[in-house]
Amino acid sequence: SKAYVKTFFGPPHGIQVERDKLNKYGRSFLGCTIKPKLGLSAKNYGRACYECLRGGLDFTKDDENVNSQPFMRWRDRFGFVTEALYKSQAETGEVKGHYLNATAPDSERMMYRAQVAKEFGAPIIMHDYLTGGYTANTSLADYCRNNGLLLHIHRASHAVI
Repeated sequence: SKAYVKTFFGPPHGIQVERDKLNKYGRSFLGCTIKPKLGLSAKNYGRACYECLRGGLDFTKDDENVNSQPFMRWRDRFGFVTEALYKSQAETGEVKGHYLNATAPDSERMMYRAQVAKEFGAPIIMHDYLTGGYTANTSLADYCRNNGLLLHIHRASHAVI
């Protein structure tokens, strides 16, 4: 209905804002999801991100399963990945990005992860829309909209429905 459309803000940012933030125009973005998605330590994961970004990619991305496992806790991953971002940017002179998965067991912890990502200087966060929840996604979209973060929505579990 028209009333619903008036109350729906849509995504916090579109492709033009992403291009502006990453300073990439006139071509497709080049990126990858880091593999193996499970088993790397946070330090080795950050190293893989660095190698990809230093090698010419515009961004790297967490897989939906990369969350906070005993071998790679989320805060450690956030730190090593943002270090890789800064190092690759300094060496290439290009703006780089990484989609940090902020999905958490509840919305409070998800919002906290988004805040930590912002404090680390990460330009982009990611949320598993279906596993994280619809209302949690709205809260996260509002946070990103108000704090200048790009938000990538992952479709994890979409095939289940």
